[in-house]
This record gives sequence, structure tokens and C-alpha cells, in this order.
Amino acid sequence: MSLSPHHHSPASSSSSSSSSSSSSSSSHFLCSYAPDFPISDDSPISTLLQSELHHMPRIDYLRRCRDHSIDVTARQDSINWILKVHSHYNFKPVTAILSVNYFDRFLSSNILPRRNGWAFQLLSVACLSLAAKMEEPEVPLLLDLQIFEPKYVFEPKTVQRMELWVMSILNWRLRAVTPFDFLHHFISDLPTSSSAAESGRGDSDDSHRLFSSSSDLILSTTRVIDFLEFPPSTIAAAAVLCAAGERLDSPVVCTHFLAANRIENVKSCHQLMEEYVIDTCTAELRKQRRIGEEQPAPPSPVGVLDAAACGSCDTRLDHPGSTSHEPPAEPSPSKRIRSSAPDVQHQ
Repeated sequence: MSLSPHHHSPASSSSSSSSSSSSSSSSHFLCSYAPDFPISDDSPISTLLQSELHHMPRIDYLRRCRDHSIDVTARQDSINWILKVHSHYNFKPVTAILSVNYFDRFLSSNILPRRNGWAFQLLSVACLSLAAKMEEPEVPLLLDLQIFEPKYVFEPKTVQRMELWVMSILNWRLRAVTPFDFLHHFISDLPTSSSAAESGRGDSDDSHRLFSSSSDLILSTTRVIDFLEFPPSTIAAAAVLCAAGERLDSPVVCTHFLAANRIENVKSCHQLMEEYVIDTCTAELRKQRRIGEEQPAPPSPVGVLDAAACGSCDTRLDHPGSTSHEPPAEPSPSKRIRSSAPDVQHQ
């Protein structure tokens, strides 16, 4: 069973061209990640394996998360909110993964104010809105998307400006390769699935349960920063093996399913899933609770977006490999409240 990408947007051709045109600016990915699976020229999955490296955060992003240069507590809160809204509206699993993908890719190239949470919340709303527009047949209004008692409620025009900034930073490559692009392929390649298909005993219910369990595992990986180390294909393979209860040291798994020169990444990802995801990530949550650092109060959403609009294009032209933007200087508290009033409502 071969895999065809699940995305069918009319923008596919333009996305492909933008991906190739920006390959030089994405070269910083290639030295860190490599596919863990053989790439055959005649395989429909080969394009996905070659493209997935260009839809990941910058290679220093995980290190910055680990040394707290990135506010991982705010990231955790943002992802939790995305998953809650995703569940509330019964969005597709890939919508949540795309949201987090946009979020991390943006955050790996930009500096956001750390305190009070409005910047991360605005980014979360924008990323979820963009992902929903890519995948969902019906998308809630921007105000309806901001549920579960958010601390701030942003006006639609503010979210739309943030969406434009996100798309610009991502070079308009929104059709990212995700673990869900590989799920059907790896499930069909399981030794048990292949044997059942050959004998005519294929069970669609079993495949559906395996897909559902694998999807849950993939969604849970978004809460743990250590999974940022692995490309989507590795996460998909580990999730399928974990959901199916396959032993990684089984010769038939290594030869038939993985069949790769390097399978250590899959084993590491599989072990991480058993340690963090299946055990509800308690160790990771304890680490994150210890993170706390006083930062200056941030400027308003409009101020940051204005600064980005003025500087993003020139910065990327001068430094193609870097798109980081420092927020403007902090205004006084009274000015901050007045400038924020038309665009964000404090709850």
C-alpha cells in the first residue's frame, strides 16, 4: 500500500515552487536530520521523505528550548490550548499537528515577549486558524475560535495581521509534511498487516484502531520538547510500532518494516514515547513547573506586529538564514493599556 499526501489544496504547485526556491535558506536543516528509511526513486513516499526536512524548526530550536532561551512553559500552555480547541471543534488530527508545526517553525526564527502571555496566545490563535483553513471544511470565526476563557481576546484584524506575519516567516510553505502523511504507509507495512492482507484476512476495524491509537500518540508528542529532535517520518514509524505493540528487536520488524541503514532514531523515538507519552509526561511537566524567570512587560500586540511588518522583509533579504525580530522597547504601563485597548480585550 503506497501513500499519497493527504493535502489536496489548489496551492500545491505554488507551495512546491516556493519550497524549491527557498531550499538554500533551508539548508541548515540538512546537516542535522536524515531520513531513517530507504528512499527509492519510484516510491510515492520518497518525495515526502525528501521534503520533510524543509518543514521543521531550525536546528538550534531544541537546544534553545532546553536551555530556556525559549519560554517552554508558554509553549506548553499554547499547545495545551491548541489541543483543547482542536478537540472542542472536532478538528482533524492533522490540523493540530500543523498548528504546532507553524508555531514551532515561527518561534524558532523569532523572539516573542515572554511575560503576560499575550504574544504566545496571539501566535497560537493565528497558527490554529491557518491550520484550520488548510484542512477543515468549516472554520469557526476568529472570535469563536478564542474559547476556554483566554486571558486576552484579540480582534479579528489583529489575528489576521499575525497570520500574515506567520505566513511570511514560513515562506508561505503551509502544506508541511507531518507524521500523518506516513501513517497509512507504515501501518500497511507492518508484518502483521502484510500477512493478513496476503491471506485475505485484512481487518479494517483493526487498521482503524491502529490508526486511531497512532494518531493519539502523535498528538501527545507535541507536548514534549524532546520529540522536536525527530523528523515526521520517524515519529510516525515509532507511533505505529508503539501502538501495534511490536518489538523493535524482532528480526522481522527490522528487516520488513524498518529496512533501513539507520534505525537508531526510530528506536530512540519509540523509547521516548514509552517514557513520556504513555506515562503521561509527568517528568516533563515537573521540569517545566520549575521554569520561571522575570521579564519586562511586553509591548502591545499592535506594536510587535508593526515592527515585524516594517523589518521582516528587509531582514530576510539581508540575512536569508535568519528571520529573528526583537520586540520594540517597552512603553509605560499607562501607554500600553491605551494602545492595546482597540485590538485586545483583557479578560
